[in-house]
Amino acid sequence: MSFLRISRRYALSLVLGQLSTLTLSGTLLVKKLVIVSSDSTAAFKETEQKLISELKAGGVSAQDIGMSSVASFSPISVAVESTTLYITLGVKATEALAKTNANVLSVLIPRSSFERILSRTERKPSRSFSAIYLDQSLSRQLALIRLALPQAKRIGVLWGADSWAKAPALRTAAAAQGFMLAEAGLSDPQNMFAELQQVLNDCDVFLAVADPNVFNSNTIQNLLLTTFRARVPVVAFSPAYVQAGALLALHASPQHIGAQAAAVALQALSGKGMPEHPLESNDFEVSINAHVARSLNLSLDAKALRAEVRRWEGLP
Repeated sequence: MSFLRISRRYALSLVLGQLSTLTLSGTLLVKKLVIVSSDSTAAFKETEQKLISELKAGGVSAQDIGMSSVASFSPISVAVESTTLYITLGVKATEALAKTNANVLSVLIPRSSFERILSRTERKPSRSFSAIYLDQSLSRQLALIRLALPQAKRIGVLWGADSWAKAPALRTAAAAQGFMLAEAGLSDPQNMFAELQQVLNDCDVFLAVADPNVFNSNTIQNLLLTTFRARVPVVAFSPAYVQAGALLALHASPQHIGAQAAAVALQALSGKGMPEHPLESNDFEVSINAHVARSLNLSLDAKALRAEVRRWEGLP
């Protein structure tokens, strides 16, 4: 028997072994919908819980919902499952499912990360591969700035490699709401604080745009300390950044994300498919750092600001 024949037989036995394990354990084979999570942190767990709750309320039985972590997920299983839809939570899970032909709804993912995954695979945004972006719309963020900081006229932005593609859209949105931009592009992380200082010297408020090259665990503390010393308020995209020292954040909650994902999933399970183009969050929360607000002599109310932004958008 040739080595090639042995190798093929060995590979086939591995595949059959995996399929046999899946069948014996009952994992996913009879599920209509499978949630694959990238992480087990609180935000992921809360999103998952809200998603499952809304799916059940929409008529999906618990027996039809499967759950998996990205660490235990096997692309081989996709070929034999009767699963109608996978919902991926986060970047790693979306990367794993993008390599298959499965129907996928990606949530808890920034626009830039989803677009990067598209560029690295053969998948295209469609009714079978879509997303609900974690990012808030630029117009919504600018509306918050206008309502919370009516004296602000110049918005500072520090672009990184992943966010640079958003620059034209922000310029257009800013002009539409009467703002000017003070921008800098970060080509070398070693020059970050020199570039940041240049922007801070020429702006009234700093808008943090999600980009891991600029905002990450290694930079955020010094970045927020620099803006605080310059007395330039920061409007961020995460409540964690508000806790760390940003003045404001406009963000979707796990409950919002889970509910919106469930609505899209129920539509897909009914046979209507998903929206052809990825969606932005249809709801949001506003978080405020009271200490930073007091230091800047600002009196802000998170609930009132949320209501005003929603009214500006024509939402109930």
